[in-house]
Amino acid sequence: MKKEIELRKANRLLNIGGVVLVSAKFKERDNLTPVAWNVPVSKEPPLVAVAIAPERFIYELIEKSGEFGVNLPTLKILKEVYFCGKNSGKEIDKFKATKLKRLKAKFISAPLVDDCIANLECKVEKIYPAGDHNLIIGRVLRAIVEENLFDERLKVELEEARTVHHLGGKFFTVPGEVIDVEGL
Repeated sequence: MKKEIELRKANRLLNIGGVVLVSAKFKERDNLTPVAWNVPVSKEPPLVAVAIAPERFIYELIEKSGEFGVNLPTLKILKEVYFCGKNSGKEIDKFKATKLKRLKAKFISAPLVDDCIANLECKVEKIYPAGDHNLIIGRVLRAIVEENLFDERLKVELEEARTVHHLGGKFFTVPGEVIDVEGL
């Protein structure tokens, strides 16, 4: 048997991809925010897409700078990831508040997150309106990974890496378990 669910929660059926921390900088202001709606969209050229609401501060920074970082967090920093999603970068320095470490990027001005196991440097290719979010397509200029967590085929060792996946609200999952972030 099946049951109907609220349409506003339909996205949770697809929220099984890894949560990323998107970082951006314009002039002297930088910011980072978790994004569950992210996906690779092309191998050649390498393109990724992130869906971000235009009223978010991170969106403003990306739109003005034309670039962003995509950072892959793990369970080890889930509290910090959740904090970044619950607080506005307009009002606080999220790096300072969470003690996450900035990592200097090679091709973009936005900092990357050193505490993450993988990082992408992206230049905005195109932005598409998509309802209450905009879909930002970024060309990947550089990708770096923690070498001990990825094999030669770049398959992540999920059990060791413990990437986090958003289920909706305050609930996340890692391979094999569901986690209430407020219970950590």
